[in-house]
Amino acid sequence: MFESKFFGASAESRAGYLRWVRALSEDLISALPAGPYAGDGPGQLSALLATDICPDEGISFEALRERLRAVISKSIALWHPHTAAHLHTPVLLPAVAAEMAISALNQSMDSFDQAPAATVIEQQVLGWLCRLAGLPPSADGTFTAGGTQSNYLAMLLARDRFLESRWGWSARLDGMPPEASRLRILCSEAAHFSVEKSAMQLGLGTRAVVKVACDDECRLCPADLRRQVRRLRHEGLEPMAVVATAGTTDFGSFDPIDRIAEIAADEGLWLHVDAAYGGALLMSRRLRHQLAGLGRADSVTIDFHKAFFQPISCGAFLLAERGDFDLIRVHADYLNSEDRELDGIPDLVTRSLLTTRRFDALKLWVSLQALGGRDFAAMIEWLHGLARLTAIRIAETERLELLNRPQFGCVVFRYLPEDPSEDADSVNGRIARALFERGLAVIGRTRARGRTWLKLTLNNPRTHPAELNALLETVVGCGQELSAKEAAWLHSC
Repeated sequence: MFESKFFGASAESRAGYLRWVRALSEDLISALPAGPYAGDGPGQLSALLATDICPDEGISFEALRERLRAVISKSIALWHPHTAAHLHTPVLLPAVAAEMAISALNQSMDSFDQAPAATVIEQQVLGWLCRLAGLPPSADGTFTAGGTQSNYLAMLLARDRFLESRWGWSARLDGMPPEASRLRILCSEAAHFSVEKSAMQLGLGTRAVVKVACDDECRLCPADLRRQVRRLRHEGLEPMAVVATAGTTDFGSFDPIDRIAEIAADEGLWLHVDAAYGGALLMSRRLRHQLAGLGRADSVTIDFHKAFFQPISCGAFLLAERGDFDLIRVHADYLNSEDRELDGIPDLVTRSLLTTRRFDALKLWVSLQALGGRDFAAMIEWLHGLARLTAIRIAETERLELLNRPQFGCVVFRYLPEDPSEDADSVNGRIARALFERGLAVIGRTRARGRTWLKLTLNNPRTHPAELNALLETVVGCGQELSAKEAAWLHSC
């Protein structure tokens, strides 16, 4: 039979489990890169990590540890203060512990008899989230892999609800009607690309997404939204939904949800709020006003692997009217037969795009229990203040230009070469790459207003302002070095 040290619940397997956990914990601590990243490129990593993926005989424990240490040492150190490129965060230790339980228990969230306690915990967490967001008592939700999946589910339900309520058409039964090419989704110019991706996957095409102008703070302009809706109707098209963003990817900006909700109600549009990033502000009484109007949404996206400090993946989709989940309801006799539902057995597969699904609610539940609301709020407020201080520092630095006044944790800026004739876009792009390849910093790079900018996404509540000041000095120093090399090269030509 198979070796019990790899499988089962015997004394030997329990000892083996503890051995693996202890070893990996030790290696995580000892093998991490000293800086944000070791600097290796794809070719170097391919050579270093090349191995026989599936040897005929398993290798020794110590040999495998060495290979794992190599993987760890060549990973991004998310907890380093100079890692500030993207929206995923360092993770809470209680959540890491919960991840071990999630994997070891291996509960599947598609039916109650596969995940009884997990089903109850997920429902309790979702109920709390719906109340926190201000949604009505009819609200419900499901855990998802993240914002892209949640936004897709929102657009799927919005489309099918429109077809059923306006045209008496069931997309579930009959697919898409010929008139579906007239459907339109509205969102801001700064909305997440998953809105367009959803339209493409839903058979509407990316041209079905209409971009609404933003103001100087990179927020959707309500006046232009109303103009666009009326223009579309005048052209014989059918606006069906509007997506408001609470915490855009580049700027962390918050669309005026309340005003957008008024227009959505007036025009009969499904209102979806993509709060994948900014939903964390619900935890702060001082900052949650930036989400005013969230309770008026038809659906909401929140990601916990962003500013809730959870391991990837962990997100939620909230729905104001749980009955709208019926639009995607399917029964399978072996899994969630209708008689089980009549008996009050909660099989959560009826509200998810997935069948097999992880018990991701546990890590959020454990984190909330361990830290409590006050500490969560304090971390969110610290990141907000840190971004404001960093923006002030950038504005005061001669060789830096600030683009946005942060509304949460994103700061967009650029280096200004001393020679105004120098290509600033090229220099800024090379700064981000040079810092990464040297292992000095992992910072973002984006395009806005026709120019290349650098971006700091501040998601580490352990970061101190002095550490960010040092990072900005490193950016300026790198820019000056690259400009000098460019000037020397041009002179030699």
